[in-house]
Amino acid sequence: MTVILMLHTLLVITFTIRILLRDDLSPPVRLAWFIVLNVLPYFGSVIYFLFGETDLGNRADKRHREIFAEIRAKASWFMGEAANTEKLIEPVYRPAFRYAGSINGFHPSAGNTAELMSDGDETLSRMVADIDAAKDHVHVLYYIWIDDNTGHAIAEALIRAARRGVTCRAMADGLGSRAMINSALWQRMKEAGVHLAVALSLKHPIRTILTSRLDLRNHRKITVIDSRITYCGSRNSADPEFLVKAKYAPWVDIMLRFTGPVVVQNQLLFASDWMQATNQSLDCIVLSSQPVEGGFPAKVMGVGPTERHGATPQLFANLIACAQSELTLSTPYFVPDATVLEALCAAAHRGVAVSLIFPKVNDSWIVAAASRSYYHRLLDAGCIIHEFKGGLLHAKTLTIDGKISLIGSSNLDLRSFDLNYENNILLQDEATTLAITERQQSYINRSEVVDLPTVLAWHYHQRIWHNVIATIGPVL
Repeated sequence: MTVILMLHTLLVITFTIRILLRDDLSPPVRLAWFIVLNVLPYFGSVIYFLFGETDLGNRADKRHREIFAEIRAKASWFMGEAANTEKLIEPVYRPAFRYAGSINGFHPSAGNTAELMSDGDETLSRMVADIDAAKDHVHVLYYIWIDDNTGHAIAEALIRAARRGVTCRAMADGLGSRAMINSALWQRMKEAGVHLAVALSLKHPIRTILTSRLDLRNHRKITVIDSRITYCGSRNSADPEFLVKAKYAPWVDIMLRFTGPVVVQNQLLFASDWMQATNQSLDCIVLSSQPVEGGFPAKVMGVGPTERHGATPQLFANLIACAQSELTLSTPYFVPDATVLEALCAAAHRGVAVSLIFPKVNDSWIVAAASRSYYHRLLDAGCIIHEFKGGLLHAKTLTIDGKISLIGSSNLDLRSFDLNYENNILLQDEATTLAITERQQSYINRSEVVDLPTVLAWHYHQRIWHNVIATIGPVL
């Protein structure tokens, strides 16, 4: 009994000291770990060892710095100039664009266009047509790549392109696309001449566990064709029926097809991941910029565990603070930190019409419970909450004042904030923002409003459950 007590005490003290020594943790996150370690010391110690640190290791951090130093040295003119923010962006929104530019050095460039895809079928047909028309190169990176109709069609298009001499590079996340990476289709792509790489490979899982953590993932969705076209949005290389979680289907995504200088910025973001996975230099990637007459200003924003901590919530807080009249946000996973939660409440309190759209049924019970723990605060502040009923709303969108849009792969949860590599495009354009706003309205039309009386009527055990999960959410 004495030995067990000593072991218990040693474990708690050791991990408590480690947690207290970490300056990157917020007080709520520390509190969550303290609760778990004291209530379940053995289980909690194992969980902290596996998932407590958000670090890919010194080697990955060093390589990341080297890659972006090379990109800045060889391709800084493609990244846009900081002065462009003052020239191209309306004064009230400049703070957010300045902050976005501080993350990894991408700044707004004029001359971009965007076309909102009507649905998943059009997205797939346009992507395949663009790949089939490629003359020089095609680069793709997907978190989830499934050998279903969509995933198979993209793979076959890459095979056709490679066989006619187009340089094709394809990357997939080692966890999210593990079935594809081990499939015959992946091997066929390799045999056809498609250059393949795995982002954050799990080839040596024990080493990953000992030096990092298994759930640090590349969540990006990037498609670039000939440096002329890029697709950005929430869709993986998978059908809306999403076979791996079919009972929540359809997955409702949003995708935009871009042309202009923002394409080469997305190309550089892809290149950073390719260089990290293959150890190749930037010289292997073809770069060119083709502005469109009369196009709007836009920039790429990439974040991840090797970027500045807190960059994503701070960007969202800056954008929310810029809103003057209206703000609409859709996300499948809403577990904000205090930075984002307070920004949303403050915007509503100062008279901004804040509309939030979440799925009514979520594929993550943790997220579903944690999300609802924030409803009372948001509704008290004056936010309007809609729960989407037509499948799992997977679209990640933010529109502000009918002028500013952010679209991409980032959710408003702790995974996107701390653990995942994400890619987004931030733009200023009334026509594009109107198109996205109309799509958001179509989500609202298929949703039910959650009002304050409904939340107050929740049974006490529901409220306790939501708040317990939110409290230990950083651990889960």
